[in-house]
Amino acid sequence: MYNNSTSQIKISLPHPLYDYLSSKASKFGLTLSSYVKNLIINDVKDLDFPAFKASAKIEQSYKNALSERDQAIEISDLDTYFKNL
Repeated sequence: MYNNSTSQIKISLPHPLYDYLSSKASKFGLTLSSYVKNLIINDVKDLDFPAFKASAKIEQSYKNALSERDQAIEISDLDTYFKNL
């Protein structure tokens, strides 16, 4: 069964490459981690992304929400809604 949690990787880079990547990340306002993640995503974007089955907990939450949707109320202004709670 697939687990939807994330995985971490650790890589070692030569200092000049690390500095170069940090500079590029900073140029785009990203952390180095986010920049490298973006590079990886761009590299695999042309591949078919696998679809994974939702966990039993998520499916149950979805079913509960569907069964209770007639009890939902429309909120047009969040500030007013929270003031009136």
